[in-house]
Amino acid sequence: MAKVKRNIIRIDEDKCDGCGLCVQACHEGAIQLVNGKAKLVSESYCDGLGDCLGECPRGAITIEEREAEPFDEQAVQMAKQRTLPCGCPGTNVQAWDCGCGEETQVGAKDSFLQTWPVQMRLVPPNAPFLSGAELVVAADCTPFAYGDFHNTFLRGGKRVCLVGCPKLDDAEYYKEKLAQIITMHHPPVIHVVYMEVPCCKGLVRLVEEAVETAQCNTTVKLVQIGIKGKVLQEETVRFRFADAG
Repeated sequence: MAKVKRNIIRIDEDKCDGCGLCVQACHEGAIQLVNGKAKLVSESYCDGLGDCLGECPRGAITIEEREAEPFDEQAVQMAKQRTLPCGCPGTNVQAWDCGCGEETQVGAKDSFLQTWPVQMRLVPPNAPFLSGAELVVAADCTPFAYGDFHNTFLRGGKRVCLVGCPKLDDAEYYKEKLAQIITMHHPPVIHVVYMEVPCCKGLVRLVEEAVETAQCNTTVKLVQIGIKGKVLQEETVRFRFADAG
């Protein structure tokens, strides 16, 4: 297909934090998250109108005039018929009432998850469900090792689950994102659920460093899970800062 000179978006990967808000804003499906960064995956899907610009909290998206494939509205419509109307389900921010009050009668198969997504990289820092919520920052192995994870950590009150691996994922990125979330939403309690293996202690460090960066008065509850599924250690750390609001 011959290229034409027209307006089209440009994404600065250095500024992009992978929040996914632009993916939701792009009704044509031209943007997707690839390896944690927003990417223009199809020039012919981008109409150049820039609905995504105002949604980017980092100012990573601009409009430029350059040679590009012409906008193909027919191809966009055909692609929509092959995909979910909300776009990538991993970036479709959702919250619901799971009926998980402390007095609720529970069964072995009950889920107390209240929000989506849960992967730390995919949760936008400005997601509405973060406001006033306790954070449950969990190493991604913990729900498999600890059989009562939902009932113990997600049940009761407003809790948002954020899952990641401090060894295999970008720990520095997680620390920066958590600091941003804590600064914006001031969670009253942060539950950190991690495994007994040495590398998992990194999750504790990055949460504590994020709180220090945010200078937020909060309580951090640490729970260490053994590889055989037992709670091995619990600790509560209260952070108080002289200049915190």
